[in-house]
This record gives sequence, structure tokens and C-alpha cells, in this order.
Amino acid sequence: MRSIASRLILRSSPSLSRFRSSGQWSSGRAFSTDTSNDQNRVDEPFKVEEAETVKAPPPPSDKLLVLGGNGFVGSHVCKEALDRGLSVSSLSRSGRSSIRESWADKVEWHQGDLLVPDSLKDVMNGVAAVISCVGGFGSNTQMYKINGTANINAIRAAAEQGVKRFVYISAADFGLANYLLQGYYEGKRAAEAELLAKFTYGGVILRPGFIHGTRQVGSMKIPLGLIGSPLEMILQHAKPLNRLPGVGPLFTPPVSVTAVAKVAVRAATDPVFPPGVVDVYGILRFSGQK
Repeated sequence: MRSIASRLILRSSPSLSRFRSSGQWSSGRAFSTDTSNDQNRVDEPFKVEEAETVKAPPPPSDKLLVLGGNGFVGSHVCKEALDRGLSVSSLSRSGRSSIRESWADKVEWHQGDLLVPDSLKDVMNGVAAVISCVGGFGSNTQMYKINGTANINAIRAAAEQGVKRFVYISAADFGLANYLLQGYYEGKRAAEAELLAKFTYGGVILRPGFIHGTRQVGSMKIPLGLIGSPLEMILQHAKPLNRLPGVGPLFTPPVSVTAVAKVAVRAATDPVFPPGVVDVYGILRFSGQK
């Protein structure tokens, strides 16, 4: 009965017969009255081409180079980085630190002089980030070389080696002290300018004031925190005093060496850490964040 009804419909409507033979488009799809062919096409499984294998890039290196890692700030930076599970190497003129603690055995110590560019050729290999704690005092000429030229050499070498991030421990302005220690501050600012030019998106400058903590000199431990910690508690809430003309910079709050190390390592390893200058109040803020 069904086949007879179909023949009667087709005989009475020639347009349907033409529709069957030629096919028409509706809503972007071709229709046909040939249901047997349609059924076969529905039953056929889709052919899915094998996707091309995506070659994932290798994981980024977690090796950190600390310049001046055997000094007061540098040793705390090395320890902080190791606590975060990083591979740490250090370059300094004296090489291995005199600190006899277990963490010091995990650092790869190198001896070299930043004023001799050849010292930096091999030590930068495989390094993801650099933290420079290099600085010192002396004559104006000596201070400019140590704080300026030495760090500029390191910044240029890191940029040539493709290092992604560079953190420089600089110093806050202290008004009159800037003139008394002219070579020191001129060297610091020259290194800062070089860093911002070479590491536009990965350069971070920390400007702490007086850094307190337990400082080891030979076999002696000097508890600088006995003075610095109470001053930090008082002066960090007296920020308006810092704006007083002339004497304002003298009210810059001290900051602990632990806080400086924590922020330095974070700035060197966190790709979203904002580049640029971080003052004392920024160091206090970032060191308190989880």
C-alpha cells in the first residue's frame, strides 16, 4: 500500500518528481527522496583524521644566579631561593661563602670578577634569572666601578645570553647622603638605567634603605635587627615624614634582609611581577603577600 501511495503522489505532482531527481537546497543542506542512500550515509562512521602531534616547549629553567651570593644580602637570597626549590649558583670575587650551614652546600659557587667580562661567559649558561647584590664603598671612583660598571657588565652579559629576568638590589635615596657618597649613588643609578634599557619587561630594581638582620662577619654574628626592627615598626607608619624637604629621606623605614630576599626571589621567578622600581614601602608590601 505504501509503494502504491507513493506512485500516486508522484503521478499527480510532476514537480515532486523533478525535486526527487535533481534535489533542492534548504537551510544549506541538500535533500533527496532517495531514503536508502541517506540511510547508508547516516550509518557510515565519521572519518576523523589523526591530529598532528603538538610539540610542547621544554619547561622553563629554574636556575637562579646570585651575584655576590656570599655577602650579607646575597646569602639570604641564596637561602630563600633554595627554600623555594630553585637551583642556585653564585658568582663573587671570593667564591664560596664562609657560612658553615647546610644550605650553603647546595649552592654552586663560582669565583670571578664582574669587572672582568670574561668571568661571566660560562656562568650565565642555562640561567633563567639573575639577582645582583653587588655593591660596596670606597673612593668615588671605586664606588662607581663596584656599584655601576660591575653591574652594567652583568646586565649586558645576561641580556646577550637571553636571560629572562634580572633583579638589581639598589639603594633608596637619602638626600644629603647622595652627595657624600656621590660615586656610590651615581654608580647605582647608572646600573638602574642600563637595566631598564636592556630588560624593559623583566627588569626589577629594589631600593631598600637600611637593611637589618643578623649579619655574619667571620665567626661573629652581628644582630642588626636589635636597632633596625624597632625603627621599621615605627617609621613604616610615618610615610608622610618622608616627604619633608631636606630631612625627609632620613625617615625612610629600615627593612629586614629576609623581606628583601623574599621580594628579590619572587621578582626573579614570578613572570607577572611588575617590572620597574620597587621602593621600601613596596618591599614591605610585597614581602607580606602570600
